[in-house]
Amino acid sequence: MTKRFDGQVAIVTGASRGIGLGIARRLVEEGARVCLTARKPDALEEAVASLGGAEHAIGVPGKGDDVEHQAQAVKQTVETFGSLDLLVNNTGINPVYGRMVDLDLDAARKIVEVNALSALSWTQQVHRAWMGEHGGSVVNVSSVAGHRPAPGIGMYGASKAMLSHITEELAVELGPGVRVNAVAPAVVKTKFATALYEGKEEEVAEGYPMKRLGVPEDVAGVVAFLLSRDAAWVTGQVVVIDGGVTLTGGV
Repeated sequence: MTKRFDGQVAIVTGASRGIGLGIARRLVEEGARVCLTARKPDALEEAVASLGGAEHAIGVPGKGDDVEHQAQAVKQTVETFGSLDLLVNNTGINPVYGRMVDLDLDAARKIVEVNALSALSWTQQVHRAWMGEHGGSVVNVSSVAGHRPAPGIGMYGASKAMLSHITEELAVELGPGVRVNAVAPAVVKTKFATALYEGKEEEVAEGYPMKRLGVPEDVAGVVAFLLSRDAAWVTGQVVVIDGGVTLTGGV
């Protein structure tokens, strides 16, 4: 595997498992050193160990939408590794299922805080600490649920649509020194998404032209491309990673 990220340093949020850990692993394999963030210290410690330990990664536990946690993670990353060139905003929640018209507004606010505003805040922190002077690249993990109505997870979809738009606005504001892009996966086989396919995977996958659901590595490869110099003239884009399901009208 090429070492596109030799000498570069990344923060990947929500990275103790699933898509976030898959992205972090791909970056380490390509030469980056990575700070992982997540809520649970034990899971984070295991994730760091799986990436080869302190030589390659550190973990900073905390809530993704906590500004103080964000500042500490940024500070610790720069102090430990000497720079902060890459940011992947992967933290996301979907604590409710049902019609938006019945949704508790406090839950709606929390979804927007974690899924959209925290990505903006992380980008602000990283820009002030390093990227504003030195440049860098940001990738936000959005969702195909933000591209069209997603019954049952409508507020999640709305928050991801907001994140996609934040991506475009930041790309305009921060160029040319900082590129900002996003990916929009369909159903990826992670613990976060089990309710969407558990016990019915073959049935769900049948609606995908590729006839399978995604795995974290499918997302990680595209994220690595967008972060790398191979995508040096790409900014403000939301790349759909969906096995073709949106072509057939699915989400």
